[in-house]
Amino acid sequence: MITQVTKGIKVSVQTSFEGTFFKNYKMHYAFGYTITIENQSKETVQLTARHWDIFDSLKEMETIDGEGVIGKKPVIRSGKSHTYSSGCLLASPIGAMRGHYRMVDLASTEEFEVEVPTFKFAAPFAMN
Repeated sequence: MITQVTKGIKVSVQTSFEGTFFKNYKMHYAFGYTITIENQSKETVQLTARHWDIFDSLKEMETIDGEGVIGKKPVIRSGKSHTYSSGCLLASPIGAMRGHYRMVDLASTEEFEVEVPTFKFAAPFAMN
């Protein structure tokens, strides 16, 4: 598990290889990830947006920006956490993601970014 803390917000990431499949006459590698966002600060925060840089060893880096995570903009109180799972399709068996969340402190309305550490994807058969 990979973890990082920014301004009292701890982000932990666990990845998994989900399998391969053909789509549009090309092989795709499916990876899953589960992220836990733990509020270790004294303030209540809300996650409002996300930014991802997706690295695939066979393609150009892809950048994705969007609101919330999986259709939600969770409010995370002090001492609480929010966990969600999502996935990523790659053209190769090796890749990575990194990014950040846009958060807002609900008491002060201050916006800030919380870094998501780089997490790697590797199909078991691609590892030495």
